[in-house]
Amino acid sequence: ALLEAMQERQVTIQGETHTLARPFFVLATENPIESEGTYPLPEAQVDRFMFKVLMTYPDKNDEVTVLDRFTEGTTVTPKKVVTKEKILEIQAFTQKVYADAAIKRYACELVDATRHPDAYGIEEARYIALGASPRASIFLVLGGKAHALLAGRGYVIPEDLKAVAHDVLRHRILLTYEGEADGITTDRIIDRILGVVKVP
Repeated sequence: ALLEAMQERQVTIQGETHTLARPFFVLATENPIESEGTYPLPEAQVDRFMFKVLMTYPDKNDEVTVLDRFTEGTTVTPKKVVTKEKILEIQAFTQKVYADAAIKRYACELVDATRHPDAYGIEEARYIALGASPRASIFLVLGGKAHALLAGRGYVIPEDLKAVAHDVLRHRILLTYEGEADGITTDRIIDRILGVVKVP
């Protein structure tokens, strides 16, 4: 059902199909502890998530805010900041942000380095069991376009791709057992890739 929602933007219940309202997106959490008895999502499903964002502990000021809200009964009323029509408009406009052929080529080379690390002289090549799929290239460019838009630009530069590279790639590179045993992280491999792939 989750796969159908993410890929087809619909759900089917007892043979009846329901189209999901737009805008629609899926958020999922992955707790690094207390995961006994749970199973990781299949790679094909994980690959459909555009980003994997790492959440760390809150800083002290944010934690004090959490304390205020949860220990003093403070009620927070969210304010509407944008309409769904505006979100759809922004999503459509993001597609029109210009990405030069050299930028698209750069995205493809970043992804190719996850698949053929030896060809790029990446020392951690032996730790990569499987590289990123074509969705990685798509999401690098789309993420780069969104990053450019948020920066007030109508065109993508290499730094936009670099800014989203970790979030796009970290869940798409599968490590070998040796890599996991040696404490290698996909973020370390991405750092290496960003350091060796030629920037246009």
